[in-house]
Amino acid sequence: MSTPSPSTTETRPPAASTARTSEDRSARIAVTVFPALILAAAAFGFFVPSVGQSLAQFTSIYLGIIMFAMGLTLTVPDFALVVKRPLPVLIGVIAQYVIMPLIGLGIAVLLQLPTELAVGVILVGSAPGGTSSNVIAYLAKADTALSVTMTSISTLLAPLFTPMLTLWLAGSYLPVDAGAMAMSIVKMVLIPVIGGLVIRLIAGTLVDKILPALPWVSVAGISLVVIAVVSGSTEAIVTAGGIVLLAVVLHNGVGYLLGYWAARLLRQGERAARTTSIEVGMQNSGLAATLAASAFSPTAALPAAIFSIWHNLSGAVLAMYYRRSADKHQVDPS
Repeated sequence: MSTPSPSTTETRPPAASTARTSEDRSARIAVTVFPALILAAAAFGFFVPSVGQSLAQFTSIYLGIIMFAMGLTLTVPDFALVVKRPLPVLIGVIAQYVIMPLIGLGIAVLLQLPTELAVGVILVGSAPGGTSSNVIAYLAKADTALSVTMTSISTLLAPLFTPMLTLWLAGSYLPVDAGAMAMSIVKMVLIPVIGGLVIRLIAGTLVDKILPALPWVSVAGISLVVIAVVSGSTEAIVTAGGIVLLAVVLHNGVGYLLGYWAARLLRQGERAARTTSIEVGMQNSGLAATLAASAFSPTAALPAAIFSIWHNLSGAVLAMYYRRSADKHQVDPS
């Protein structure tokens, strides 16, 4: 989902600031109704699978559009924290690619998941941070600029780490073609994100005018991915939907918890720790679903589809919890 970056508005001209404010408002609305839309998409895919299966061949295109929209929301200042505050960014990105993949493997073993579902859970854990985490961080009054930077860096590193971790942790379940997966991520993620960023640099004034529409582009894209995934795994939903939901809830919740404490144990301030918590717990489930469906099977993509619904629901609840005590943490010594 396209991301708000309130921290960058101070350096923008008035027109750009107005556009960013409109995008923030649009993103808040989008993330609020997003779970309901994803639930509707899942129901449509389940009850009208013939339509969903006709959409399945285009899932990589949908994801490319989502990532291009993300690229359009990024600016050079969004990466400035890598230089200004490298430690919290490094902690967040490392936590993302250490905690979530290992939790995914642990849950697959603990729940004794069937092979395809186990691979799907591990792949969700090996994906980069989800862009909706930036909106949740904003709503939680956490460090939105830090969240945007973490998401951007983990996304740019995905062609390397996602295939490597999937091969390492899921290779014992199913054969993993890490090279092909890396190329898919480059095509579906890296090129669209960089393309969007370049266009933002070249035609920033024009892009500012369409910023409010970008969160809805992402919502539409992920909804289409969910329809395609669910339509191809209706039998798996009937037979194993409950255990997959349990796996997703555990994966997401433990990710929030360990992300927070990883940052605190490394002496990060409360706001940075809350931001890391949100960033680690929320995954790019659209990427995970697309990769799982193309590299393995629609059943392997089911955990990602359910994760897409759940992490937005849990993220909204976590944002409300964090927001209540946010004022005392607005200025951290770090």
